[in-house]
Amino acid sequence: MNDRAALDLLVSRGPLTRTQIGELTGLSKPTASQLLARLEAAGLVRTTGNVTGRPGPNAQLYEVNPDAAYVAALAVDQGGISAVVADVTGQVLGEERVGTDAVDEDAPRRTAQLVASAVDGALAKAGLGRERLHGAVIGTPGALDPQTGVLRYAPHLPGWHARELKDELAGVLGVPIVIENDVNLAAVAEQHDGAAQGFDDFVLVWADEGVGAAIVLGGRFLRGATGGAGEIGYMPLPGAPLARGGDRDAARPDGGGGFQRLVGSPSVVELARECGVAGARTVDDALSDDGVRAEVARRLTTGLAAVIAVVDPRLVVLSGEVAQAGGEALRALVEEEFTGLVLPRPELRISDIQGNPILIGALQTALAEARDAVFDTA
Repeated sequence: MNDRAALDLLVSRGPLTRTQIGELTGLSKPTASQLLARLEAAGLVRTTGNVTGRPGPNAQLYEVNPDAAYVAALAVDQGGISAVVADVTGQVLGEERVGTDAVDEDAPRRTAQLVASAVDGALAKAGLGRERLHGAVIGTPGALDPQTGVLRYAPHLPGWHARELKDELAGVLGVPIVIENDVNLAAVAEQHDGAAQGFDDFVLVWADEGVGAAIVLGGRFLRGATGGAGEIGYMPLPGAPLARGGDRDAARPDGGGGFQRLVGSPSVVELARECGVAGARTVDDALSDDGVRAEVARRLTTGLAAVIAVVDPRLVVLSGEVAQAGGEALRALVEEEFTGLVLPRPELRISDIQGNPILIGALQTALAEARDAVFDTA
């Protein structure tokens, strides 16, 4: 326990002296010295210079040894796979983007080849080989059914629905693989270093090409019996066509039916054109118009009201392309629309994560898995 407490401090605060570690953990100087000697012998910490400019002998600084473990994080979308490789401290060392055209459509084990190509590219830029990896976390639309191991709710990702895919990927990379819902990973990023810091009960609503939600209650994800909790893109709402075709509808370019047809990126652009917004080609173009922004806020609030009535979270975070394009102006309109529509009134925030929140959440999850294993000195 003392070892782990010291390692966690070094990860969160950076290099510390023996005295600082003792003060922050409550350990005596002899115990802190023994702990650091043990961790250094195990290859988990290393010295990194001295503290100068103070009276007395210079105090030696200790830091987590970045070479203790390396992890890969991946984010999958319809266009391809983004991958990063980082050391156990969280320092990103290599990044790679692989398009779906990187491997022929009829190639055997095509999905595994795409994943391996993305990871190998990031490893090469980091100057590492596959044998240095400790584990990998992959964020995808949809979710793995805990009963069958099959990816569900993501019909637009061909090749990702094989029952044996997870084992196949682990075999190719030679490390344990975690496949997690992409919106859940965006919520991990928000809770770690974003708008949901300090919240154990919140909902993240992702409005982008696809629409979904991550529901966190008591610090844990609500997943549902088949992994489908939060698949609110299918949710029937007034003004949206019904997604009676299920996955078949969701695979259509327009998203089929349900909430996604109201607030997904393509629908927002389509709305702007219907409203006569000249030259509206992007979500940013569409939401620059006051009327379009007001209508999108109304649609968002209608869907959010259904979620809030059931879950009653303390916080709702709006994320994805639509939320980022709408910004504070859209958030304020949604909050105004809440009046008279929902009884619980959670705090409403816009995501403030810089970069790809899915990839960031995948990396945080991979680091947590690696640290739990590598930092266990028992």
